[in-house]
Amino acid sequence: MTDQNRAPIYEALERYNDMRVVPFDVPGHKHGKGNPELTAFLGQTCMNVDVNSMKPLDNLCHPVSVIREAEQLAADAFGAGQAFFMVNGTTSSVQTMILSTCREGDKIIIPRNVHRSAINALIICGVIPVYVDPGVDRKLGIPLGMSVKDVVRAIKENPEAKAVFVNNPTYYGICSDLAKIVRFAHAAGMKVLVDEAHGTHLYFGKDMPVNAMAAGADMAAVSMHKTGGSLTQSSFLLVGKKAGLSEGYVRSVINLTQTTSGSYLLLSSLDIARKYYATHGAELCAQVVRQAEYARIEVNRIGGYYAYSDELVNGDNIFAFDKTKLSIYTREIGLTGIEVYDKLRDMFDIQMELGDIGNVLAIMSPGDKWKDIERLVSALAEIKRRFGTASKAPLDHEYINPSIILSPKEAFYGQQERVPIMESAGRISCEFVMCYPPGIPIIAPGELLTPEILENIDFSKKRGCFMTGTEDMDIEYIKVIK
Repeated sequence: MTDQNRAPIYEALERYNDMRVVPFDVPGHKHGKGNPELTAFLGQTCMNVDVNSMKPLDNLCHPVSVIREAEQLAADAFGAGQAFFMVNGTTSSVQTMILSTCREGDKIIIPRNVHRSAINALIICGVIPVYVDPGVDRKLGIPLGMSVKDVVRAIKENPEAKAVFVNNPTYYGICSDLAKIVRFAHAAGMKVLVDEAHGTHLYFGKDMPVNAMAAGADMAAVSMHKTGGSLTQSSFLLVGKKAGLSEGYVRSVINLTQTTSGSYLLLSSLDIARKYYATHGAELCAQVVRQAEYARIEVNRIGGYYAYSDELVNGDNIFAFDKTKLSIYTREIGLTGIEVYDKLRDMFDIQMELGDIGNVLAIMSPGDKWKDIERLVSALAEIKRRFGTASKAPLDHEYINPSIILSPKEAFYGQQERVPIMESAGRISCEFVMCYPPGIPIIAPGELLTPEILENIDFSKKRGCFMTGTEDMDIEYIKVIK
């Protein structure tokens, strides 16, 4: 299966659509006839192929025909040993990686700036995190990658750990020295798991930071929907050619949590997106880099803003930079990133990916048009002209290394009480608190709430960051260990 012009799932759906099958199975909309309003909204073609598993279309839980063929094509396209179609999002892929390589009581070496899905996996399976300080750019306030020396130290201090977890790249485009981390981890008998939620394009573009499979990692979670053009919630889970992991076991782990009613809309979108990138990826990625580089130049010409790129690279915890990311520091125009984010959306109808205390982030893809980039640049210039003030005093961002008192699982299921969040210093959190996006926890279950962490939470709330994680929707109360 090496003909990347094939799309087996899509082709099977086309054949099914031509058969004019009379459905006496689920879903109940019966090719849209049972819900005319939904059909008018989504379109007849969409409703015709929103179908259930059946012999001609294979079964996601146990694929033997068209889904199996599509998986093999995806593995070939990504340079992997196996590829699995995931329809519960990259969250499910991340959790499968951890559950496939670690068991309750095992240790995993992991950067603290992971997505909550990774820590959720630790809650599910009782794995113990060994956090590596990812560092932070003290001006920009963005988390960085993992320094190799810090990973090596963690490996030596925790030789019983089963795996090392790496972000590649981070939300902001920062990459660690993944190949070197893989070598040290493998020498210690540990698997390497890579969250590539924002790294689909690394597999297809030229002169990109190294991708997980090329670096020799054992597993990678790839959000095809983020920059690869498939439908939201669709993802690939990749297993390296030399990972030594049983394909059947990994699929069994996937089937613990993934739906038994896999959406053929999502599956076919993965199939088509893989085909598109496998056959046109180099030119698509080159276009995105050109557009992002142009946008950086124009944004920096405005003055006050700082759209950063690979000038940040230091060969250590910023080993490489993903040039498709358009990250912009805003505080020198007197506005926080979240303030610029809100003005772009509310006044100019421009939706950015995120705004934080110091930055806004635009996710670039082949779907962006030059005129849209010009519109963004013009809007940023207008925001500076109308609302810019004297530069806000730079925040001296420091990484707050959390004190882990209990495992995430112990805290999440422990005896709890609800207290005002700003009176919780000295208590052990049973919940998350995070800004979303990016979904990196400020505090996670099992960690000690400190005055510095509470100050961070309070500052983020007051600046308008979208806060999530606690049962209390207003983030005024938090559950802690009794």
